[in-house]
Amino acid sequence: MPRSSGRPAPSRGPAPSRSGAPRSSSRPSQRPAPARGSSRPSSRVSSVRIGDIDRAARAQRAQQAARRSLIRVAAVVGVIVALVVGAGALYLSPAFTIEKVDVVGAEHLTSQDMAALASVPQGTTLLTVDTGAIERSIDRDAWVKDVTVNRVFPSTLQIVVTEREIAAVVEVTTDDASTVQPWAIASDGMWLMPIPDRDSSVGQAIAPQIYEDADRVLHINDVPYGLVPEIGSYCADGNVNNALAIVDGMTTDLADQVRMVSAKEAESTLLTLDNGVEIAFGTADNIREKERICLEIMAQNPGKVAYINVRVPDRPTWRAL
Repeated sequence: MPRSSGRPAPSRGPAPSRSGAPRSSSRPSQRPAPARGSSRPSSRVSSVRIGDIDRAARAQRAQQAARRSLIRVAAVVGVIVALVVGAGALYLSPAFTIEKVDVVGAEHLTSQDMAALASVPQGTTLLTVDTGAIERSIDRDAWVKDVTVNRVFPSTLQIVVTEREIAAVVEVTTDDASTVQPWAIASDGMWLMPIPDRDSSVGQAIAPQIYEDADRVLHINDVPYGLVPEIGSYCADGNVNNALAIVDGMTTDLADQVRMVSAKEAESTLLTLDNGVEIAFGTADNIREKERICLEIMAQNPGKVAYINVRVPDRPTWRAL
């Protein structure tokens, strides 16, 4: 048994590593997990919600639709501007210049009358012509009951006239009471014109239809002195208007037989037929009853009647030749 040297045995330290550095006697400790709320970024990938993707897609589609709408609006505006510019250039150009004025329905107004009334300026085009102004100008003439002006492309202006017709010729005593001036009057009571002598220069210049109508219609005579007709005005004389109302209100063959009306007073209005029979018709009431009585008396006494009085239709009388 060996003896102790009396010195304490040296303690064994950690074994040196191969590099010569002493090994640690304990295992390395793990890193502590970062505390919550730490600003240190996490290594995890963030998740994306489906709703966010849908909103982004909708926003993109809305932007695309807005761009398409702007393009369409810009195209429409461009077309409109082009049309406006083209229309303005066409409006100011000599295209569609009026070369012909076609008048329809005028029998009592001559072509010279219509040209003066329409008064279309030289060089006017169908685009620049004021049809309303022409209609108003023509409508001022007493013969014209209605008028319409139409554009017929490429170069014709059409004027369609509806004329008043002569209902009667009124024998009007002149101011000096020495002569009688025949006046044409329409069924609505408008004075149309004084009828000049057929052989006068004025008579040669008016439409022949006026004389044809004047020869065909009835004549109203014995009008009280003081009546002053005016072209384009309505007759205010009660005697003349009563005579017109009688003839205009007739619905039988008797109307076509009336050739003359004496209009001294409405109550004593006297009709003269083309066969010479005189009818004391009176006022323009009970016209159809008075017609019936007259036709019945003449039918029952053919060729024998000279005078009939139906002023009071309940008590008619008649006189033989």
